[in-house]
Amino acid sequence: MSKLRFHAIKESLAYKSIHVEEKGRRSNVFGENVFNENTMRQYLTNDAFKGVINAINHGKKIDRSIADQVASSMKDWALSKGVTHYTHWFQPLTGVTAEKHDAFFETTDDGMAIEKFGGNQLVQQEPDASSFPSGGIRNTFEARGYTAWDPTSPAFIYGTTLCIPTIFVAYTGEALDYKTPLLRALHAVDDAATAVCKYFDKNVKKVTSSLGWEQEYFLVDKLLAASRPDLMLTGRTLLGHSPAKGQQLDDHYFGSIPNRALNFMRELENECMLLGIPVKTRHNEVAPNQFEVAPIYEEANLAVDHNSLLMDVMGRVASKHNFKVLLHEKPFAGINGSGKHNNWSLSTDTGINLLQPGKTPMSNLQFLTFFINTIKAVHENEALLRAAIASASNDHRLGANEAPPAIISVFIGKQLTKVLEELEGVTKGKLSPQEKTELKLNVVGKIPDVLLDNTDRNRTSPFAFTGNKFEFRAVGSTANCGKPMTILNTIVAKQLKDFKVEVDALVNKKDLKKDEAVFNVLREYIKSSRAILFEGNGYGEAWEKEAKKRGLSNNKTTPEALKAKISKKTITLFEEMKVMSKIETEARYEIDMEAYSLHIQIEGRVLGDIARNHIVPTAVKYQNILIENVRGLKGIFDKKFESVAKEQINLIEDISKHIEGINSNVTKMIDERRNANAIIDIEKKALAYCNKVKPIFNDIRYHCDKLELLVDDEIWPLTKYREMLFTR
Repeated sequence: MSKLRFHAIKESLAYKSIHVEEKGRRSNVFGENVFNENTMRQYLTNDAFKGVINAINHGKKIDRSIADQVASSMKDWALSKGVTHYTHWFQPLTGVTAEKHDAFFETTDDGMAIEKFGGNQLVQQEPDASSFPSGGIRNTFEARGYTAWDPTSPAFIYGTTLCIPTIFVAYTGEALDYKTPLLRALHAVDDAATAVCKYFDKNVKKVTSSLGWEQEYFLVDKLLAASRPDLMLTGRTLLGHSPAKGQQLDDHYFGSIPNRALNFMRELENECMLLGIPVKTRHNEVAPNQFEVAPIYEEANLAVDHNSLLMDVMGRVASKHNFKVLLHEKPFAGINGSGKHNNWSLSTDTGINLLQPGKTPMSNLQFLTFFINTIKAVHENEALLRAAIASASNDHRLGANEAPPAIISVFIGKQLTKVLEELEGVTKGKLSPQEKTELKLNVVGKIPDVLLDNTDRNRTSPFAFTGNKFEFRAVGSTANCGKPMTILNTIVAKQLKDFKVEVDALVNKKDLKKDEAVFNVLREYIKSSRAILFEGNGYGEAWEKEAKKRGLSNNKTTPEALKAKISKKTITLFEEMKVMSKIETEARYEIDMEAYSLHIQIEGRVLGDIARNHIVPTAVKYQNILIENVRGLKGIFDKKFESVAKEQINLIEDISKHIEGINSNVTKMIDERRNANAIIDIEKKALAYCNKVKPIFNDIRYHCDKLELLVDDEIWPLTKYREMLFTR
């Protein structure tokens, strides 16, 4: 194994930076491989084009005759670009994308061949659903599932394959993917937000949820990664001593991008431009070998698809540049992990960002309405929002003093805090003319025209207002954005729906003017949601104690956090908003719980294998070398032997202690894993893996990492942190 390590190091040092040709101005090549609106205008008939646009903008069903026209045009466009196959591209509940390629090629009765692709193939396919997670919705022997075309996310070409974004549902109609509930949640927030917008502008007909994700990742030399079984099988290093130099000097963050990494980024961006992924920002992140890519904001469904596609493209481009992309939230101990900040807002079809303060009292009243309702939604559903980002890998980040804590809170800054305090203090009920003037001019009017930089940022806040959007900072780097976006849009939709009911009731029953009713309801929301607002250090123990007093949840592990997904409140919420049925909600809970147990199980197996089959034999080999050395010293020094060989003997004893520590803890871990596997209840099994199996990892790692410092570097089997983390 040590030979593999040194071969990998030698080869990686010989890597040359791969030259990347720019494909021209980005504005010219953007979306070149996408069947977008511009391409559809060129290839579709007028009726077909209108049919697709109506489906995108108004949710109108596409007639099968129109689907045939679209399919024919899509095929012609794809063939003109050298495409040979097509696939329904979907996002099952595995956390990765899925695809099954079929050739356009068909034979005819006379033995000839043609390229064929019709409306039936475009609109619906039938992939085997038995091997995808279903949470009990489908039995293994019930294999039928359907993928159905999502016209709101345009088809694209990757390589020689036409990829058609689709939803994925069971034969019985339940969603088996991330996209279907997301589309329902986006529809719900559109309806609820549009209804509230009409208080301020009768011309608003549609509200769109927007998303801007920030993808953090590590780049490691491909051969060095391949020399680490833990990295290849689990996405993270299960052992490894911290290097003398890590991120202490803060010299990597925003520093000059290494040439090899920069050329990887350039090629990645070229691919993104062709695929219509509007990436704009690239930079070094905090940890060595850590980077970030971020796009321009898009409609949420399209943004989720683009992030899922990007993660796949990153892996392929990285391999070409002799890198491996690590998207795990914590691939290396002792240095910062990776997140994926989800920046979220709502915008109208009239061009207004509803979380952007305006220049008039009325537009600021609209801003405050959506701003305060979002805070209220988070307060009422903070445990569910925490569950949205729960995973075995993200548990390593949350609360680790490098990412937001597991306690959900909202940061809004001093200026907006003062505005809410003043609004809260306004007299309840009907307002006098003087109060109306003071309220609109002195409270709402105090918000400046542009609020982008009105306050410092708080990186410890899981959910922060950053000027004209909310930033959900706690999302993990491996996550499908569809999970947090489904929950966030659903809880906001529910809150806006309830808000409108309360306002209308005040207007109808108490004869209040609309503005007065809005202010009265918002005032009560500020009072009832005060507990969720926090401006301080989320890393401190003081905040944990304070959060407990406020009644906020602090679910530090995934099994604890996921319980919120199947509470009566959550099931009622999803059913009322028509986002997920009880069956779909409970299925996702089972899938997430099982995934957690399986991740810990796999890590335990890999760690046990490496510890016993690589680390212990290496330690014994080095110990034998020391023993031979001691025997030689005894033969030479005789009576002085004990004093001369003292350090070698101590070293032999230390190695024995660590070998014993590894073996005993691996045995203990295997026993606990066997006990956990015998548990049928998924929740109890996940808790057993969390509380009984996982803690032993640290004990095994401790002894392995100590041996790394004791054993001769020449025979150590695993590539070390210092060899992986400083690629130039």
